[in-house]
Amino acid sequence: MTTPIHISGFQLWKTRLDAAGQASMVEALREVAEAAPFFHPETRWGRKMSVRMTSAGRVGWVSDRRGYRYEPRHPVTGAPWPQIPDCVLAVWREVADWPDDPDCCLINYYSEGAKMGMHRDADEGAAGFAAPVVSISLGDPAVFRIGGLERGGTTQKVTLESGDVMVMGGPARLAYHGVDKVLFGGSTLLPKGGRINVTLRVVRSV
Repeated sequence: MTTPIHISGFQLWKTRLDAAGQASMVEALREVAEAAPFFHPETRWGRKMSVRMTSAGRVGWVSDRRGYRYEPRHPVTGAPWPQIPDCVLAVWREVADWPDDPDCCLINYYSEGAKMGMHRDADEGAAGFAAPVVSISLGDPAVFRIGGLERGGTTQKVTLESGDVMVMGGPARLAYHGVDKVLFGGSTLLPKGGRINVTLRVVRSV
């Protein structure tokens, strides 16, 4: 395994997945999406997010006018979320340095023009904050912005490319971060272009 790059407490593993590994993971995620279709979540103010989402694992992350939270069932189909693919869990086990597997795999699809404002992953509860968040990038590159523990202040940008893996843990676990834009057409991994971001989280305590 290569050595990670440290950026404001974040660990960036460049090209952690090779081309074959990326293609295999995309196929596994397609099977997840067949069982749990992508949907456009709403903010608590009723605005549709520009990304489409789905999940795998014991719980999935959902958002609507009732707020941000984790639920055991898909908000549209009502079915339980499918299992997290083994190839995704393998990445977690290699980079997370955590004794247990995640119980949520959030899958975001960024089409052309989609982005994600500055936010922090803070819906897991205090027990979940001890575990890192592991993020896998697939498809078109994205301009990723890293902030601090408070909203506002100094930020820095890094380009995440297909196969890159980012680990947010320790003091950086609750740091603000976001996606400024996707460099659409920068990868041939996804036939229709765009970016898939796979985020692994621990919601329950070990």
